[in-house]
Amino acid sequence: MGGGGILGQVEHTDGRSAEHLDLNLLRTFLAVYRSGSFTGAAQMLGLSQPTVTTQMRALERQAGRELFERLPRGVSPTAVADELAARVSAPLDELAAVAGPDPVPGRSDPVHLAGPAELLCTRVLPALAPLVARGVRLRVATGLTDPLLGELRAGRHDLVIATTRPRGRALASVPLTDEEFVLVAAPDWAHRLRGPLADEGPAALHSVPLVTYAEDLPIARRYWRHVFGRRLSGSAAVTVPDLRGVLAAVVGGAGITVLPRYLCLGELASGALVPLHEPPDPPINTAFLVQRPGAVENRDVARVRALLLSAAPAW
Repeated sequence: MGGGGILGQVEHTDGRSAEHLDLNLLRTFLAVYRSGSFTGAAQMLGLSQPTVTTQMRALERQAGRELFERLPRGVSPTAVADELAARVSAPLDELAAVAGPDPVPGRSDPVHLAGPAELLCTRVLPALAPLVARGVRLRVATGLTDPLLGELRAGRHDLVIATTRPRGRALASVPLTDEEFVLVAAPDWAHRLRGPLADEGPAALHSVPLVTYAEDLPIARRYWRHVFGRRLSGSAAVTVPDLRGVLAAVVGGAGITVLPRYLCLGELASGALVPLHEPPDPPINTAFLVQRPGAVENRDVARVRALLLSAAPAW
């Protein structure tokens, strides 16, 4: 590279060249910027938190400006940090890709993947089976999107499937798949309810047991608002923190629920479940594939990401 190398592309706010800045300090800075905390950066880099703190203080002294605002939980980048990250992130990632071979030749570290349990178990893991057969190792975690994205920033995962688009610029995400939601019941309930629902609207469902994912009825509330244009009142008869459990309860005759269509395709095809309503504009939710910043040293992460993006349109 000309112009003094990678660091020659960075300048202080007063216009002086930043070539003399220590490369390790910049690497640590980028880890803090991307993870949103000194603790997360320490985990990403294999350093102690006091070391990260000391390095950031040293870099701030050299830059002559504060780079991060210390918060009760984590840090928030200043405008100066945003500018510095924009200048150094691409060169440092390129350098890491060139200088960071696998620790064991021919054997990459496991890919740490996380997301909703139902989507992982019914769609994602079957899609990734060919890669596992060819030697890719996976470590899979399940959970809700917000905690998983926090763990991603802290370096605990390489890839997260999120049910909402991540906020901010620190995490790169791409749309993965769309979930269409459908209001369903077992045949006996459907026989009793479809006529009254068509005549009376959602009031016909008020006394019917509702089986949901959580106490605050997140999926059902969204369906009622989007399809019926009104607020869902009442409480759940059954809550199960796994949509596969919700599916099983409703197939057994427990009541009604709203499910992603992909999860109950087999039951709809067999008649074990019946759609109570087929609106012309059903509610849709987009899932996003989110990658840990700077995770370029493990080539298997890129293989998993590429296969998921190619397989998802068939889901």
